[in-house]
Amino acid sequence: MTLQSILDFAHSLLKNAANIGDIVIDCTMGNGHDTLFLANLVGPQGRVFAFDIQQDALEQTQKLLDEHHAAEQVTLIHESHAKLRAHIPIELHGRVQAAVFNLGYLPGGDKNICTAPETTIQALRELLSVLASGGVIVAVVYPGHSAGQVEAARVLEYCSTLPRELVHVVSYQILNNPNQPPFVIALEKR
Repeated sequence: MTLQSILDFAHSLLKNAANIGDIVIDCTMGNGHDTLFLANLVGPQGRVFAFDIQQDALEQTQKLLDEHHAAEQVTLIHESHAKLRAHIPIELHGRVQAAVFNLGYLPGGDKNICTAPETTIQALRELLSVLASGGVIVAVVYPGHSAGQVEAARVLEYCSTLPRELVHVVSYQILNNPNQPPFVIALEKR
């Protein structure tokens, strides 16, 4: 048996959930790697909505998408993921197949600017209202810093209270790694 790394596992869940032509969301575009990954999954026939509060993230992501000729199917949004529902056209509500979060701070950016439990939980609520039945939300959680520990605990607590009739929730983590390694929380809407 070969276990997948945390990021490989997250990507495998997204690959199983999204296909060419689908609607997907990157809730934390960061340096654009997940945005590019999603753009390649859905192709020019699909649509990726990518959110970040930092202008640097939008610029880095745009550059990466341009380099890989994948910008056509992506809408970059300079806004908190907590307000994502307002930026997804109403006709696409109920049609989003997948969403991803990489929580924490922008790699290479200001470590004082990071995701917060309140906005992440609000984004999860909003995602569940626009997600298709069978759609998947994948959150990579980084508890290796103090703000990340708080966010991890609050997000886990929130997800554990979601009704089973609405969503299945799983966690994937490597238990014997030191220093509070990242883990995945995945939600599948029923």
